[in-house]
Amino acid sequence: MGDGRWAGVMVRIGYVRLRDEASAEDSATLKGVGCHVVRAEEPAGPSDPGSSVLTAILDFIGDGDQLVVTRLEHLAHSTRTVLEVLDRLEEKGASLYVVEPEITTKGESGKALRAVLQAVAAVERPLPMRRRRSAPPAHEIRALQQAGHGPVEIARRLGVSRMTVWRKLKAAEA
Repeated sequence: MGDGRWAGVMVRIGYVRLRDEASAEDSATLKGVGCHVVRAEEPAGPSDPGSSVLTAILDFIGDGDQLVVTRLEHLAHSTRTVLEVLDRLEEKGASLYVVEPEITTKGESGKALRAVLQAVAAVERPLPMRRRRSAPPAHEIRALQQAGHGPVEIARRLGVSRMTVWRKLKAAEA
């Protein structure tokens, strides 16, 4: 039991796809249906490849545990991605519970849900690829730093990740 999990206890993990003004209501709903933990994605910068919080949940979740979302569309951007999440949950022996409308991937209703999602995914148009915005020149980042702004504020102002700012600053020092 060295992994910190409780013996014989199903853990319900709530997931909110985006932490914003409306997410407080979703978080309260998830706590109200018995989630032990509720996690939310931070707003992503333009270069952020995906949902690191959901990935962490899927890495952690175990046999018998349950991922809980308020609505199915709050789980992912596309039906194909929802199916990928369901595959990962199934591999771990975990399930999905959707609050509204009440749906679970357990039992026969789960098989029906998967069949419907597979049918929708078969006709769903793929999402267009997002074009990555090029990183700002190092001199812009350096100018903001010299004006007294920290890396987090620089990243926010330029619409890039903090890691991009750190890399550019480190490259400028070298």
